[in-house]
Amino acid sequence: MSGAVMNLGISLGAMQLARKIPFDDPEVLNYARIGYVVTQLTILGIYYYTSIIIKKKNDQTVLKYVEPPSAMAPQEEGKLVTTTVRDYDLAEVSKLLRAVYMGILMMAFLHGYMKFTQPLFIQSLMGLKGLYDAKPLAIHILGKPAEGELKRPFKAAPGFFAASSDPQTDKAAITEAEKKVGGKKDD
Repeated sequence: MSGAVMNLGISLGAMQLARKIPFDDPEVLNYARIGYVVTQLTILGIYYYTSIIIKKKNDQTVLKYVEPPSAMAPQEEGKLVTTTVRDYDLAEVSKLLRAVYMGILMMAFLHGYMKFTQPLFIQSLMGLKGLYDAKPLAIHILGKPAEGELKRPFKAAPGFFAASSDPQTDKAAITEAEKKVGGKKDD
């Protein structure tokens, strides 16, 4: 099952469960708020801890790949990326942290301004699922080997509307991109 379909299934299940929770009771609402805040703080703490572990390991192995072209400009060619495993993993954790912060801002708007209560419960569960799906966490905290689905560069999860375009790691694509970069410098 694809990640997008699985997330949709979890969201729908969480919404069904959230409808049964009596959020009109102030005590229940306060517990939901506390649960949401504790969940988000836990997630942020785990991601920050993961970044500390990555910095301590300081893996300077060179990682080269060709980034896929933007979905908004598919006629453009992919860009050559040369980085280290440490920097790549830190960038991935940074993306995860940004996603958490965006979720918190959305929740501040939905609950604080619009007074919706069900998303408190749903976003708490989705945040925990995000932890489960976080590839840097699986590698650095759970100790899983960086192979298969966890091989760097990580494959992007397909969205609802388009198939994913994964980074190219084969030698031919990297050599071709290096030639193009070298050709641009000569101009």
